[in-house]
Order: sequence, then C-alpha cells, then structure tokens
Amino acid sequence: MFTGIVEELGEVVGRENLGDSARLVIRGPIVTSDAGHGDSIAVNGVCLTVVEVLADGSFSADVMDETLKRSSLRGVDVGTRVNLERAAALQSRLGGHIVQGHVDGTGQVMSRTPSEHWTVVRVALPVGLSRYVVEKGSITVDGVSLTVSGLGRDWFEVSLIPTTLDLTTLGRAEVGVQVNLEVDVIAKYVERLLTTDDRANRIDPTP
Repeated sequence: MFTGIVEELGEVVGRENLGDSARLVIRGPIVTSDAGHGDSIAVNGVCLTVVEVLADGSFSADVMDETLKRSSLRGVDVGTRVNLERAAALQSRLGGHIVQGHVDGTGQVMSRTPSEHWTVVRVALPVGLSRYVVEKGSITVDGVSLTVSGLGRDWFEVSLIPTTLDLTTLGRAEVGVQVNLEVDVIAKYVERLLTTDDRANRIDPTP
C-alpha cells in the first residue's frame, strides 16, 4: 500500500523488451536506500516489485503485459522521469489517501491553466471510471494523491500547488501526455457490495 506522496523524481536508465513483458532499470537513490529484493516501489503510480538493487542507486523491476497495456509504462524509455514512492510502513502518517498501486486506466492531459500560486490541470476521464470520481474526493494521477477540484462527464480537474509542480512529473506533463489513474478503492468495493447477488455474499453457518 502507498499514500500517493511522491518521495523522489527518478529516471529510467534501462529498458529491455521481453515480448510479453519488459524489464525496467530505474535510478532512485532515496527509494533504494533501504530497498531489497521483493520490496514494492510505486513507479508513476504502478506498484512494481524490486528484482535487484544496484550499486548506483538504481533498481530493476519486471513489468508484465497486463500492466504495460493498462498503464503509461508502455511508453517509458531511457531518460523518462518517473514519480517514485516506497510502500507505506505501518507507523507512517497517511499523508495522502489509500493507494494500492493498481492502475485502473490512463487519462490524457487536456489543458493546463496557470495561476499565480497554482496550476489547474484538466485530465480526460475514461467513461468506465467516471462513476468512481467525486468532486473533493481523492484520485491518484501518476502516483500523486490529489483532490478533485472540478468534475465533468468525461473529465476532472486537479489544482497543483508549487511543491507538486516542482517535485513530481505533473509539473512537466504537457497537454496530450498520458497519465496513470487510480480511483478510490473504497468506491469500487461499495459498488461491488451493492450490485452483487445477495446470495453470493451470504456466509454458510454450517462448519
């Protein structure tokens, strides 16, 4: 589990395409400082498992075909900057919201409207995800926990403060860029509970 509070801007320093998967090598000295084989690191909001930690502060991770199809990681290459976050520890403060690192889909940056102290970014919202998004609710964009400040039928807006603009890839995400989206998991569970046949939810008391 993650909180959507990006710890570091990393960089893809290697990519090996393996047919139905890819192996990425990503430099991130902060997130690798205490990482080891099998640990989880969110890369642009995608939970990846560390295969190996390298001496130069990089780590390698395998990305399966399902993840490549569903997320923007299919388009990253050497030189791409990425948002990095280590998995939350039990004693951590929950600075953002509950983020699984399981991307639900991608959206495209539609517009950027700068103001004196912040920038409003509008992102296209896939129809299948729109029902899980509410104004003033939480959404994860490229691994960043954000509050929905505006909402339409097929778009949402977030207002980015200077810290977010400076320390994450969203400060450089131009119009047309694809971003990873993860909606609030609680909304998905509620929908499932309300739409599943009640008989399937009953617990058989017989031991």
